[in-house]
Amino acid sequence: MRRVIVNKPGGTRALVIESAPEPTPSGDEVCVEVRAIGVNFADLVVRLGLYGSAKKYAGPVVVPGFEVSGTVRAVGERVTSFRPGDEVIGVTRFGAYATAICIPEAQVLRLPRGVSFTQGATFPVAFLTAWYALVELSRLRPGYVVLVHSAAGGVGSALVALAKRAGCRVIGVVGSTHKVAAVEALGADVVIDKSREKLWAAVERAAPDGCHVVCDANGSETLRQSYAHLRPMGRVIVYGFHGLLRRGSDRLNPLHALIGLMQVPRFNPLKMVEKNTGVLAFNLSYLFDELPLFREAMTELMTALERGELRLPAVTEVPFDQVARAHELLHSGTTIGKVALVV
Repeated sequence: MRRVIVNKPGGTRALVIESAPEPTPSGDEVCVEVRAIGVNFADLVVRLGLYGSAKKYAGPVVVPGFEVSGTVRAVGERVTSFRPGDEVIGVTRFGAYATAICIPEAQVLRLPRGVSFTQGATFPVAFLTAWYALVELSRLRPGYVVLVHSAAGGVGSALVALAKRAGCRVIGVVGSTHKVAAVEALGADVVIDKSREKLWAAVERAAPDGCHVVCDANGSETLRQSYAHLRPMGRVIVYGFHGLLRRGSDRLNPLHALIGLMQVPRFNPLKMVEKNTGVLAFNLSYLFDELPLFREAMTELMTALERGELRLPAVTEVPFDQVARAHELLHSGTTIGKVALVV
């Protein structure tokens, strides 16, 4: 098989394609012949050597990636739900950038009818992130006002889709005019193009009483004002710090990152109690330690997908051999929806 390794932390040149022995499934594993691989912003952070759990879970050879789709090639002797030839989606804690992979049976799902391999490979991470943010941490209620930054991205699109499914009023924020229509198509009630109007004045017009939930992965660029625009009982949900990386550059600029870190707001618990608001943050890779919660989330999401209750984001397909280009597209900030490596 072929796989992508991170030779050493750095820019896209750190992504090296190498040959490796074909994997053999153990007793409870499903071996998947990979057709497509979801590319996520977290993969960029892994490549830069900044993803903390990669040091704990990825092993001595770091192979990025969390999600794949493909066809079952072989199964372990204890596997009962799948057999060779089945079309599946797999979720893994690292290792997905490969043409074949063995995944525990509990982390494999059938590819729903009518869903392509690229759509399937780009579904789990974005929607699991959105589900955990909105269902587990925010406890959404119909009528809540939900503000989603980077609403045209993979996770942003999933946040919009799930919030609308829950009956919420959704305000999506985009950074370019060409992204507005995509977020409108997902059902957002208001789309703010911050390249054409002042962001927070537009938020105040759309939600004069404040927001119940603000989903923010920008970091210091917007975090302080996201918190300031909560209503009582509101919550900011933080699931990344994209602002630490300069847009268009595939390398970490230490000065830019340091300035960004110095600008991260500090939240005083006494004032949070007085305002009755909160800030919650999470890292999806640790959800693998909570398999019952993982199964609950994926069962709900797959059921909603099969019923046609979710609108899937657009997918930009990139050949597996052009993995560096896939990362460059994410760095550019110009893509809509998700990016997938296609084998």
